[in-house]
Amino acid sequence: MKLLLIEDDPKITSFIVNGFKQAGFTVDSAAGGKTGLHLALANAYDAAIVDIMIPELDGLTLIEEVRSRGVRTPVIILSAKRSVDDRVEGLQKGSDDYLVKPFAFSELFARVQALIRRSSFTPQAECLVVGDLSLSLSTREVYRGDERIDLKAKELALLEYLMRNKGRVVSKTMILEHVWDYSFDPQTNVVDVLICRLRNRVDRQHDMKLIHTIRGIGYVIKVS
Repeated sequence: MKLLLIEDDPKITSFIVNGFKQAGFTVDSAAGGKTGLHLALANAYDAAIVDIMIPELDGLTLIEEVRSRGVRTPVIILSAKRSVDDRVEGLQKGSDDYLVKPFAFSELFARVQALIRRSSFTPQAECLVVGDLSLSLSTREVYRGDERIDLKAKELALLEYLMRNKGRVVSKTMILEHVWDYSFDPQTNVVDVLICRLRNRVDRQHDMKLIHTIRGIGYVIKVS
């Protein structure tokens, strides 16, 4: 899943980014409203976290602009402004939730998960399924038949991306953009290495292989 964070406090940014990355998310972050607005309009995100008091363009104006452009990405406001009027204004401007600083990461994570579940942009199904392989979107557990597969964060993010695009070939560049939150040289072998690790965990013990290489194009997960 891909998350946008617009927050100008570097400590809070690092705290949130690290927490969501450990949970298998890809996170784009911006410290200013103009950069954040550009990212929100140029990319598809599963959810966005927006501070109100940010430089260049305040968070409420940013949310209003995003909504006026027809972008329906779920948005949670994260702000030190805590009055009822502040919360009401945030919701009226187009946010879907409001969390007051200081906050517990566990609550922020749960609220973001709830927003994503309710969003029309994500499947309502509890699990992604390809053949006998399943990935729970709520618990992040992966099973091949009755066998549980433990994956590291990047392996889990890659598997989720492949499963969300099951039957569709995705290129190395597409994987780099969705599994990592910054640009790599397309010639790098990090995708090949990660695919190899994922295959070892998902396919090695099974006759039916699910992850396939389309030479010169990319990779696809499907029942062959």
